[in-house]
Amino acid sequence: MIFSRISFGKKLTAISLSFLSLGIFNVKTSYSADNIFFVYSPLIASLRVESLEKFAKDGTVNQNLGFYLNLARVNEQQKAEFRRALTTPVKVDPVLLSRILNTDEAERLLNYFGSVINIRGGSNGKFLLRGALIKSAMEEDGLTLLNVLRNLAVDIQINIPRILNYSEQINLVVNGSDLFVDEVARLGEKEAELSEPVDFSKLTDIRQLGSFSVTNSRLNLLDSTRNRELYVEIFQPAELKGENIPVVIFSHGLSSRPEDFSRWATHLASYGYVVVLPQHPGSDTQQTEDFLAGFSRQIFRLNEFIDRPLDITFVLNELTRLNNQQFGGKLNLESVGVGGHSFGGYTALAVAGAKINFQQLERSCNLEIGNLNTALLLQCRALQLPRKDYNFRDERVKAVFTINPVNASIFGIDGLNNIDIPLFVAAGSYDPATPFVFEQARTFPFLTDQNVYLQLQEGQAHVDFSQLDAGITDLIETVGNLTLPSPYLLDEYTNSMTLAFFQVHLRNEEDYRVFLQSSYAQYLSQGQDFKTFLITSQFLPELRDKYKQFLMDNYDLIFR
Repeated sequence: MIFSRISFGKKLTAISLSFLSLGIFNVKTSYSADNIFFVYSPLIASLRVESLEKFAKDGTVNQNLGFYLNLARVNEQQKAEFRRALTTPVKVDPVLLSRILNTDEAERLLNYFGSVINIRGGSNGKFLLRGALIKSAMEEDGLTLLNVLRNLAVDIQINIPRILNYSEQINLVVNGSDLFVDEVARLGEKEAELSEPVDFSKLTDIRQLGSFSVTNSRLNLLDSTRNRELYVEIFQPAELKGENIPVVIFSHGLSSRPEDFSRWATHLASYGYVVVLPQHPGSDTQQTEDFLAGFSRQIFRLNEFIDRPLDITFVLNELTRLNNQQFGGKLNLESVGVGGHSFGGYTALAVAGAKINFQQLERSCNLEIGNLNTALLLQCRALQLPRKDYNFRDERVKAVFTINPVNASIFGIDGLNNIDIPLFVAAGSYDPATPFVFEQARTFPFLTDQNVYLQLQEGQAHVDFSQLDAGITDLIETVGNLTLPSPYLLDEYTNSMTLAFFQVHLRNEEDYRVFLQSSYAQYLSQGQDFKTFLITSQFLPELRDKYKQFLMDNYDLIFR
């Protein structure tokens, strides 16, 4: 496998746009559009839908369409690709599409595209788009670009200045992604050069399983105060030896489930930890299945912003209640670790002390460039919560490890700096769901605690694509020149750092601190096409200055 670190941002944008296109296609009307008007004040030009139909049918380029193709200097190969794009159907259930397009998340996407595709006169075309998408999906030919254009209820106009503005913003995100990935890599290498040399080959290989055999069990729990049923998966050493056995609770992401993190839990349990993976009903796979089946109108319940951190506290209380009878009183439940992935990262940060910052969230959700941050599809829903001071801090939590955490807008820098315990943030350079440039790079440089770590994994794309259904996998494979790292390599990067972090900051095993430095990340990356980098609080000032300069250089484009 040959891989170059050039243009992470371009690949990230490609993945993100693939996800956006997956979510936006589906909708109904009985009228049709005849013309598409391109508006670049004071100029207005029109393209007839009939011209596109003739072109799609037999390749005929009439004078009307030829004007635009010549203006864009389209060659023969590009014409052929355009014909395919007009007529290639997207297979989708129209009923499911209608459900998707009526969610809060899809409303934000439709509003974004509708700001470019307008009703004549300049009004946002989101409702027009929704109807055309659903009607096209219901037709025999299926959902194609040409069918969508046919099924628009009225003539539309394309806002060219806004397209140009969005194009500038996309380029900014691409370049910003590249910039900060490169900067973390540079700082990681610089930090490694300043470290005392270590021969890691002579130390314990913490990528490998530990000496404990591991068992797995499930507990079904009921929180009667919230009338909330959930289960937890428990991974633990087959024989609990000694006292004060460390406990780590790990929170799964949106549309996920506890079992998805069994490899990670097994690795930690093999070193003597009891790892507890709670279900979060309302934002797990069952909620997604209920949505797809029409039993729920939303992909996740709004109250999950509150219920998820309360689930962690409830599980801790239950473990305390069960400690004597099920674990022989050996669990240390006064000093526990919490981890989380994506929405679970939000959950872990909340119980660590991060507070929802509604002012910051509202600003982010109103920024035009925020439409390119897919993480805001989740975060902006929190604006529907009652505006109050939410405090989910559980004092028993002493260290937090997050992977691709949702954080930057819902907490902001002020909200995150309420955390005063050790914090580890793992990020991916290809992450389309919580993009590095919008999420982790935006907040990590401004954290004030000294026990903070940032790990960047090249090619990590938020989830293990090898476990996804064929439809999503096929979609990702359509992104040109996209190569992803082995999930087992990413497991090694994550498992080794997770173990080292909790060994030092939960178990007080100082011998493991040597693994929490940039030179160890370099060692892990030897011979790999996809590398990992680690920086600590020592280099936060340099990363912070780089981010501030980035904001100053692009102020008008970001904050317009």
